[in-house]
Amino acid sequence: MGLKGLRALKVEKLRNSVLVSTTAASSRSRMKVWLVRATTTVLLWTCIVQLTALGENWGPRALMGFPLCLSRESATSVMDEKSFGAPMRILPPKRVYKNNGYLMVSCNGGLNQMRAAICDMVAIARFLNVTLIVPELDKTSFWADPSDFRDIFDVDHFITSLRDEVRILKELPPRIKKRVELGLTHTMAPISWSDISYYHNQILPLIHRYKVVHLNRTDARLANNGQPLELQKLRCRVNFSALKFTSQIEELGKRVIQVLKRNGPFLVLHLRYEMDMLAFSGCTQGCSDDEVDELTRMRYAYPWWKEKVINSELKRRDGLCPLTPEETALTLKALDIDHNIQIYIAAGEIYGGDRRMASLASAYPRLVQKETLLQPSDLRFFQNHSSQMAALDYMVSLESDIFVPTFDGNMAKVVEGHRRFLGFKKTIVLDRRLLVELIDQYSVGALSWDEFSSAVKEAHSNRMGNRSKRLVIPEKPKEEDYFYTNPYECFEPSEESLSSM
Repeated sequence: MGLKGLRALKVEKLRNSVLVSTTAASSRSRMKVWLVRATTTVLLWTCIVQLTALGENWGPRALMGFPLCLSRESATSVMDEKSFGAPMRILPPKRVYKNNGYLMVSCNGGLNQMRAAICDMVAIARFLNVTLIVPELDKTSFWADPSDFRDIFDVDHFITSLRDEVRILKELPPRIKKRVELGLTHTMAPISWSDISYYHNQILPLIHRYKVVHLNRTDARLANNGQPLELQKLRCRVNFSALKFTSQIEELGKRVIQVLKRNGPFLVLHLRYEMDMLAFSGCTQGCSDDEVDELTRMRYAYPWWKEKVINSELKRRDGLCPLTPEETALTLKALDIDHNIQIYIAAGEIYGGDRRMASLASAYPRLVQKETLLQPSDLRFFQNHSSQMAALDYMVSLESDIFVPTFDGNMAKVVEGHRRFLGFKKTIVLDRRLLVELIDQYSVGALSWDEFSSAVKEAHSNRMGNRSKRLVIPEKPKEEDYFYTNPYECFEPSEESLSSM
């Protein structure tokens, strides 16, 4: 029995030894797992801190949309945010730079005036190495359109497509927004037609001082000429690539274009003969006395329309009035535009209605508008949103076989430049000063129809949106050719361009 007890004691000691060893090994294993988890957590938070340091609220933004701690190249392929499992889309790598501050902008004017201003502001933000906040659109102009940027343009495409050039945020980071709420910012209108050195020398120091600068007027604030080539190309990239309309506008615009193309060639006539244009310009050719009084009252009702007393006839002779519908009909006939062609009227309500449109409708019976090509239900969402309606007209204008503006307003200028960029599509740029002179001579019998038609065709033979170089007038930027009408720095070079330019 003594021997058996001794053996049992040894077995028990051995069992206890194994148990202690197993427990110790298990404890060491758990300790290793805990250390790995702790180290991983520290590394992850380090990555988050680094991302946040790079760009204020970019840390949370990266967490929502991009993998952390990857190289710039590996983060350029992301899943479409709107539908899980959609094809991967390739984004340009983010440009990393020391952020000098924040630039807020409030655009003024109609859609295309604001469009050009947005392009300028992106270029300025890029060259100042600042963060741009998505621009605010004009809601207080004559049109009183309540649309925000995201209602007209695809804001996510705008931000991501330019991320290799400039950081753009939908809103200010919280701590910077607090500064704005406390009034610790600077608001101003920059000097018109300034070159980029003005922004480096005058605006950038203000950004350094206040952290945020708000530019509250942005139209025509960057010079047409004399800018660095890379700046000019960036203006084009924003205009022709980054500013993409919302899917709702794009889909409806494509439907209009498809209907038009099914019915043959079509001409877009930007007939700028709306009430606001006539009141603003003081042009009253063909209007009744009551209409003249109505337009004059409207002009005085808007204090920011500075010119009040206007000699309509003198202005018309100087080519500063939009062509009337009657003058437009004569011009198109003189240019031998086929009377059976579809003519899409890209405009709002024509002042004088059917009475003023009668001669044009008689000469060109296939007149159409978006309102006649679509159902009222299709346009219900766009009612009282003039900029969104203008966006539809813009899309159709780009796709037309011929584009004819009757006034050189912002839409006419920007569409002309965009059509040049798309391959010098036919755009008839009317010489209004010469046309009204020829029309008046024809009307009193001083010219026969053949003489009138021949003179009109000859005058416009080189005004079809072909290659040319912008007119530069030192010290007179307002009289120069507009950059967005002819951004030739962005066109593919050709042998012909060398001789014609």
